[in-house]
Amino acid sequence: MKAISIRAPWAWAILYAGKDIENRSWITHTRGTVALHASKTMSRPYYEEARAEIKKLAPRAKMPACEAMPRSAIIGLVDIVGCEPKTKSRWHDRGQYGFILANPRALQRPIPCDGWLNFWEVPQDIVRRISRELK
Repeated sequence: MKAISIRAPWAWAILYAGKDIENRSWITHTRGTVALHASKTMSRPYYEEARAEIKKLAPRAKMPACEAMPRSAIIGLVDIVGCEPKTKSRWHDRGQYGFILANPRALQRPIPCDGWLNFWEVPQDIVRRISRELK
């Protein structure tokens, strides 16, 4: 199973705030289900800036406090169904490729795991844990 690491507030937004695009500077041909990894790096100023943006785009979303935001863990699964330079999604940043996301599924508990850049292979022991942790 492939995974993609995304900074913590944005990974959370995919699962709980309706974020249907992942903005990247590069194109992907990857399609199908991938593990959603919340990366380790997230400063308080970055969290506050992301929180303000998420609140604008999804005003009803109840985002966890910075300290409670899962990090350095696989937190769910999502399907990548396309990649486009332009979409109508409110989550799409101009000048970026939009990985089109569908069918987000949260895990009951985050699974601690180091992440990597680009897409990466999830170790088999963690793949087995993911199937047990789906809500």
